[in-house]
Amino acid sequence: MTTDNFKNRLARPDVVLAPGVYDALSALVAEQAGFEALYLSGASIAYTRLGRSDIGLTTFTEVADTLARITERVRLPVIVDADPGFGNALNTQRTVRGFERAGAAMIQIEDQTFPKRCGHLDGKAVVPEREMVGKLKAALDARASSDTLILARTDAVAVEGLDAALDRAEAYLACGVDALFIEALRSPEQMDAACSRFAHRVPLLANMVEGGKTPIQNADALQKHGFRIAIFPGGTARAVVHTLQGYYASLHRHRTTQPWRPQMLDFDALNEVIGTPELMRIGKSYGD
Repeated sequence: MTTDNFKNRLARPDVVLAPGVYDALSALVAEQAGFEALYLSGASIAYTRLGRSDIGLTTFTEVADTLARITERVRLPVIVDADPGFGNALNTQRTVRGFERAGAAMIQIEDQTFPKRCGHLDGKAVVPEREMVGKLKAALDARASSDTLILARTDAVAVEGLDAALDRAEAYLACGVDALFIEALRSPEQMDAACSRFAHRVPLLANMVEGGKTPIQNADALQKHGFRIAIFPGGTARAVVHTLQGYYASLHRHRTTQPWRPQMLDFDALNEVIGTPELMRIGKSYGD
């Protein structure tokens, strides 16, 4: 699906379910599972590239590099987390241009102060509304194509309350952004309040974080609220860590992988997933 097709896809009322990915392999497996879009979060990059928390440690170049590797390998549209644009309005413009060149279909920009922290951690702070409006206008001006979508996120629910967050979202929508993300809604009632105000006007994104502030619901339930994008951004990393804990514990205990073999791919099966036979055929056609 191309970026212009993704824009058209979001015009439909049925929800787009986008799993979290953090590198080309996780993106490839998600594509093979049949998803329509992918979500690349700064948190997952912090977890997997740095082994650290989502507290603003990842950089523009690290995210752009990861994004480029993913879009080179898969054809699905990628929603990418640009944090607060990695600085001021001018930094935000550089971020948008870089992520667009790297193949982003949608670029998410939030109104936290910089450095930011995970939207489901306590102690967040947000910039003044006027400053965020300036960043969003800068982002919209920076993109080369209107098919590269800008997603405005507000973290103000935790800082200023629901009403203020909805008012911020209203101001961000007035800038001309393509979608809204009101982070860390605390209840189904708050989700309904956000959807009743915006869902008929613009695509809304719902963020499902296992153990986070927002009650976990499946994509169908989120669609009934009025959301058009449902992301499960960190679930992939949490599932992988859980699997690795079991695998490493088994290897350490048994000093062999044999007890874990039923839960693994073997050499040939992994090569099928990553397309080794096709690469070998292509190489042979060029005389390699």
